Amino acid sequence: MNIILQNQLTEEIQEKYILLELDTFQFTGDDKPVKSFCVIENAHVQLPDYPQLESIQDLHRNMIKNYQIKNWKFVEDALEHLVGKFKGEVDSFYHVINERIKKYKIDDEDDISKYNPPDDWTYVIKKF
Repeated sequence: MNIILQNQLTEEIQEKYILLELDTFQFTGDDKPVKSFCVIENAHVQLPDYPQLESIQDLHRNMIKNYQIKNWKFVEDALEHLVGKFKGEVDSFYHVINERIKKYKIDDEDDISKYNPPDDWTYVIKKF
């Protein structure tokens, strides 16, 4: 998987490749968090997925948004549909997200309110 930071994006990259948002980082000395993106070549889109490419990208975007607002159930459901897309190019990231969520789960899956991280949790990863 090729990863690029938001401040490295060029118009050419945005036009030539599929970009999927991954994690957001806060680097020491920077006031503004920086998003990271997976850069996917068209060759990594499986032929049967082409008609649904926009829907797959939308599902990924919504998965990221719901991760950021701690809607773990939506994220888990989305991951079931996203794993294996793009010839598995993003699967390692999906696995990491799934493992993070598992840390917050409590045995009672029917009670969404029990999927709670610590009070100081934020989706922004601090890098020192």
